[in-house]
Amino acid sequence: MKKTAYDVAIAGCGVGGLYTALNMPHNKNILIITKSDVASSDSMLAQGGICVLHDENDYDAYFEDTMKAGHYENRKESVGIMISSSRSIINDLLELGVRFEKNNDGSLKYTREGAHSRPRICFHEDVTGKEITTVLLEKVKELPNVDILEYTTMTDIQEKKGICTGIKAMQDDEELIISSPYVVMATGGIGGLYEHSTNFPHLTGDGCRIAKEHGVALEHMDYVQIHPTSLYSKNNGRSFLISESARGENAVLLNSRGERFVDELLPRDVVSAAIYKEMQKEGSQHVWMSFAKVPEKVIKEHFPHIYEKCLEEGYNILKEPIPIVPAQHYFMGGVHVDSNSETTMPNLFAVGETSCNGVHGKNRLASNSLLESLVFAKRAAKEISQRINQGKCI
Repeated sequence: MKKTAYDVAIAGCGVGGLYTALNMPHNKNILIITKSDVASSDSMLAQGGICVLHDENDYDAYFEDTMKAGHYENRKESVGIMISSSRSIINDLLELGVRFEKNNDGSLKYTREGAHSRPRICFHEDVTGKEITTVLLEKVKELPNVDILEYTTMTDIQEKKGICTGIKAMQDDEELIISSPYVVMATGGIGGLYEHSTNFPHLTGDGCRIAKEHGVALEHMDYVQIHPTSLYSKNNGRSFLISESARGENAVLLNSRGERFVDELLPRDVVSAAIYKEMQKEGSQHVWMSFAKVPEKVIKEHFPHIYEKCLEEGYNILKEPIPIVPAQHYFMGGVHVDSNSETTMPNLFAVGETSCNGVHGKNRLASNSLLESLVFAKRAAKEISQRINQGKCI
């Protein structure tokens, strides 16, 4: 058993965990642990982009799009916080060096995805999550006050009189006892519990399990999003996502007779249900996606990695449709948190897919996940920083 002490302990190195660390005082000792290597977070896999309030006249439309996609079960306060904070988040990412696509005049280029009433999504090719996460990771690694432990799994939290006081973890066969007055769970989603998922298999809802064992409130544990379009394969392992922005750029869904059967820009749960219905009707294991209406220039510039992956699987999207099938993709429920990302246990925070702050309601609007993670990670960091500065542990 090895004992250590930090001012803040963060479990998870996706955008939520990394951005929390970046926004903490740089004179405090911070530990980040990750269950696998630093590159294996679901944040790295996000393809489509990150939403932003397009302009001051877009607020009502963006709010309504998010609420409608979430079946109006969203926490309105959280939705408002996310939208109002979005532009400052994007500006911060640009300042950090994230390479969002831009127009010739230097303004940001926006794309559109399903259930959005207008283009308001910033992106970098078809690997936006990788671009953002890589930049954040590089910046965190430059901080002398942050230690990162890979292949280290959080197994439990420590508490005293109902207040969180640290975490327990396993690294190889050694147990780590980490004392920390503030703990942030950013352990990702639950995709590893499913046979077919776009998530990394080591993401198995650890934060939610530990929270439940300590009586920390959970919320909407049955709200699991199925993404309509993953590349159909008979091979085992993580399903390859075909970004929703492909449909935003006029890719269409077809049945075996080459007929469209759904409006591709409806919310994800509606499109997924339509695909399952068509598969059942035809007795098939997949439907088809055609890029015939997407200009070759857009495919090569916006979707280069999707193009390359499909070629590896034997499909040329410039010439033929690809087989697609829905797969588990995102978890809208999780550990209940308030608007500052604190759980019902004092000094225990949760951010990203581990948490449920109510932004997404019953179904997440496309490209809101990266934004939501960053907005509420920053709020967690701000709340913890204020308590540290005031000398408070509770």
